[in-house]
Amino acid sequence: MANWNDPQSRRPGYGTSPSVEGTAAGRAGYDMGLRKHMLSIYNYMASGVLLSGIVALLMARSGMAAAMMGSPLQWLVMLSPLAIVMAMSFGANRFGTGALQLMYWAFAILMGMSLSTIFLVYTGASIATTFFATAAAFAGLSLVGYTTKKDLSGMGSFLIMGLIGILVAMVINIFVQSSVMQLVISILGVLIFAGLTAYDTQRLKMQYHELAGTKFAGKAVILGALSLYLDFINMFQFLLYFMGSRE
Repeated sequence: MANWNDPQSRRPGYGTSPSVEGTAAGRAGYDMGLRKHMLSIYNYMASGVLLSGIVALLMARSGMAAAMMGSPLQWLVMLSPLAIVMAMSFGANRFGTGALQLMYWAFAILMGMSLSTIFLVYTGASIATTFFATAAAFAGLSLVGYTTKKDLSGMGSFLIMGLIGILVAMVINIFVQSSVMQLVISILGVLIFAGLTAYDTQRLKMQYHELAGTKFAGKAVILGALSLYLDFINMFQFLLYFMGSRE
């Protein structure tokens, strides 16, 4: 992602802000700004997840999800969100805040279309149960990332490497079709995205130190919501392998 989105190498001190350090009133104002910033990220993230869920449910109930299965449209819908994520991540400096917002909502809609096929595989009750379990786990893990005094940046590098390994294993399993490998992938996937939820929350919190009051602050909210959305939705899909009851 663009360099402005990586505060780890530039921050002056963990958990401090040089512009408000030693000033009680300034500290209070800074904390209020941080809470507002994080709340904006969570609102965008939750709205995106809700939009995806509505789109997925509507497509499943209308029969469009079943009609899409096995068609070229299915591959287009599956790959389009990845293209948008890459465009948003690597083109953040070129796009304006409004363009990033439109891309985020388009991403949420396409993800909903892609996720609609899970209603053809799993029961609605098990999908709902898994969703609420994921929401509870996400809230707890994000709270840990927000409140912990431990620097999680080192863990983040390890988790990213694990994520790359999972992606490679998933591609291999497309051809191997091993249930044992799928089980291992799902277990590791839950653990990795659980860790990324805490790591990304802390990263976004620390990012505010660098971007508060700059022209990139609005973009950081959208990109932060995208990061947390991906953590949530991937953890949900991996958990569904364990908790989902098949039709």
